[in-house]
Amino acid sequence: MPQLSRRELLRHAALAGIALPVLSACATPAGNGGAASSAPAAGATSATNPLGFAGDRPLEIWIFDGGFGDAYATDVHERILKARHPALEVRHNATKEIAKTLQPRFAGGNPPEFVNNSGAGAMDFGALVQDGQLADLTPLYDAPSWDDPAVKVRDTVDPAAIELGSYDGRPYVLNYANTVWGIWYSRTLFEAEGWQVPKTWADFLTLCETIEKSGRTAPFTYAGKHPFYIYEAILTLAAKIGGKDVLKNIDNLREGAWKAEPVTRAAGAFAELGSKYLLQGTAGLDHVQTQTAQNKGQVAMLPCGSWLENEQKDSTPDGFDYAMFPLPDFGASDALPYGTLHAQPGEEYVVPAKSANPRAGLEYMRAMLSKEGAGEFMELVSTLTVVKGAGEGRALKPGLKSASAALTAAGDNAVWFLFRKWYVELHDEVAAATGQLMSGKLSVAEWADRAQRKADALKADSSVKKFTR
Repeated sequence: MPQLSRRELLRHAALAGIALPVLSACATPAGNGGAASSAPAAGATSATNPLGFAGDRPLEIWIFDGGFGDAYATDVHERILKARHPALEVRHNATKEIAKTLQPRFAGGNPPEFVNNSGAGAMDFGALVQDGQLADLTPLYDAPSWDDPAVKVRDTVDPAAIELGSYDGRPYVLNYANTVWGIWYSRTLFEAEGWQVPKTWADFLTLCETIEKSGRTAPFTYAGKHPFYIYEAILTLAAKIGGKDVLKNIDNLREGAWKAEPVTRAAGAFAELGSKYLLQGTAGLDHVQTQTAQNKGQVAMLPCGSWLENEQKDSTPDGFDYAMFPLPDFGASDALPYGTLHAQPGEEYVVPAKSANPRAGLEYMRAMLSKEGAGEFMELVSTLTVVKGAGEGRALKPGLKSASAALTAAGDNAVWFLFRKWYVELHDEVAAATGQLMSGKLSVAEWADRAQRKADALKADSSVKKFTR
């Protein structure tokens, strides 16, 4: 059998109705030299239709029916769109199997206008881009915003969302939901015990010692079976100590990136935390068990993302009052200020380039990026979005309100890393090594050496596609 390119494989598999291995909810840059599409041509434009979509053709929408459901589309975004464009026919659909349902249509040249390409059965973003299947979103970002025609859409959106949805410098994927990571706690418990949110690492360790001696609860835990939760915190602290380039160097497989001083200092700080203040048995607990332990008052703090409150909504006791704080200042020489945190947009949406009315898909995205659309989405599914200020004046749950305030305070001091999506083998190695670091089975130097060896091996492997940012 002749060798097929990734694009040809996508096409042949779709025609045969075969689901390909996917990069679940992962937008990674495509390789050079692909058949990436240009922006769809505009029709007649006007103040109410600045993108020039065809009003006499339907807008077919497909939503992934996962954790968010699809009511946010029917009850919020589609409603807002129809209010401004009542003559536009909107055809709504939802499925739990995006690739299985839609991949044959992409291959057949008749895809819908808008797709929420998410979930374990998502289509491969890189292959779609290389095959010219996705519309360039530049016209959307350059269009006047839904709320203020004097402001471009791109100026209302977290810049990270545009960068993380770009392939070889062109935006093809709208990352809409925004996850914020930090240290989560019960505000009610902290207030009852008189514990203060720490602003420095020294204060953080003092707080851990105070909690430990109180006998009331264990100070700290993380999902020991899923050490990403703790290596995320280590890398965030490393970026705070050394600046954003620390994480960029790691993503770009730079020589010695894992052995850089900010990285090893951060790893050492958390290794000390692991040796003194962890909930007993942490190494054997998964994320649900640690979160449940916190709800039961068995542990005071844990690192997690802003999905936590919604994920625990059925088991959190009344009056728990979730809140989060960013990692404290490590020292006076930190490159980034207090409030720096890890925030990373996700939940991806695309406009197929070969649909009958792709500019209608762009207009739907423009409605999604309105303050009304983003704000109501936040309230309905208890998740932040990439739209600046969308949570202002909204009735948000306590934890989400806390995360939103932290993200606003962080401003340009949000950090992120992409190697977890780009190089799964490196992620697996770092996770395993971090679990051993936290349990005292690896020294900091051994941990850094193990991560660096894997990064170097991937860099030297010509069969592995390399990405940069």
